[in-house]
Amino acid sequence: VLGCRVFPDGRPSFALSTRVRIAAELFAEGRADRLVLTGGVGDGGVAEAEVAASLAESLGVPRSALVLETRSTSTEQNARFAAEVIEGRRVLIVTDAYHVFRSERVFARYFDEVHGVGTVNPRWWPRIRGALREVIAIAGYGLQGRL
Repeated sequence: VLGCRVFPDGRPSFALSTRVRIAAELFAEGRADRLVLTGGVGDGGVAEAEVAASLAESLGVPRSALVLETRSTSTEQNARFAAEVIEGRRVLIVTDAYHVFRSERVFARYFDEVHGVGTVNPRWWPRIRGALREVIAIAGYGLQGRL
C-alpha cells in the first residue's frame, strides 16, 4: 500500500483510507498474505505507514500480517525501501488509479512481478488534480530515466 497524505491531526486522507480499505479487502480474499504499508513522516507529523497500520488493524487485518516501511516520501523511495523489507519478488501495489502506471514501472526496477490495483476517488476535483500532478511526475521520472 503506497503511502499518502496524513492530516496534521493524524487522520488519514480519503486516498490513504481508500487504499488501506481495498488492501484489507484483498487480504481478506486471500489475494495477499501480508500488507506492506509504505510512507514516512509528512505534514501530519506521523509516518503514513503507522496511520495506515492502525486503519488496517481496525479493518480486521492482524498486526502480524503488517509490514511497515516508514522512511519513504516518494514513489521511488516506496519501491526501493519496500524491496528492503519484502521477502520475494512479487508485489501487488495498491494506490490511486492515476498513479498505477508510474508505480508499476518504478516497482518493476526492484521486483520481478508487479501488478497494480487502482482506487478511485468519487469526487471529481481530487481525481483531476491527481491526474494532472501525475502527468508532470511521469514526465519528470521519464526525463530522469526512472521509469
